[in-house]
Amino acid sequence: MILTRLTLVACIFFLLSCNTNKSEEEMEDLWSKAQTKHEIIERSGTLFNSGSDMDLAMRDAETRLQTGGGLLGKGGISLRGIIDNDNQNNNSTTTISMSVNAFLWRGALETIGFMPLSSADPIGGTIITDWYSTENNQNERCKLNIFITGKNLSTENLKVSSFCQEFKNPTWVNKKIDIENNIKIENAILNKAKKLKLQSS
Repeated sequence: MILTRLTLVACIFFLLSCNTNKSEEEMEDLWSKAQTKHEIIERSGTLFNSGSDMDLAMRDAETRLQTGGGLLGKGGISLRGIIDNDNQNNNSTTTISMSVNAFLWRGALETIGFMPLSSADPIGGTIITDWYSTENNQNERCKLNIFITGKNLSTENLKVSSFCQEFKNPTWVNKKIDIENNIKIENAILNKAKKLKLQSS
């Protein structure tokens, strides 16, 4: 009787240990699947389309998952936090510890202030506007993507891409972009950033 009970207990322990190992294996399998780019982007709630720009979608997804929130973190951010510079290190940071040049960031926001923003990521240095039309020409609309990639105030750390469309009933049709217009916007942002730096010194 005692031997039978001991055998039964041993079998139970054996079965439990097998189930535990199986669960660990299943968890490892689930974890590895959850770490694919598609799954990370899917569960982050990013607004960027991975089909059009996988790197941008992945960067936004990782930011959202690390901060527990959207592009600007869990608690969001105030406009004052975006545009105010940190006087102690006004060359490269603002009150939100930006990893890009604060003057380029603020200069870009002020230069395109008349356009509605779709998203602004001060950590990654990305500003994306929504479509914008003027009252005089409502059959044409444009939007901008602005990328600030470094801490120095220089042309190498600024890139502007523009997209324009013309309304041809019933759809919007893409227009050919003049690269010179992108360069003009970059120059306007750079000039604004230089003025902001001079004013702060």
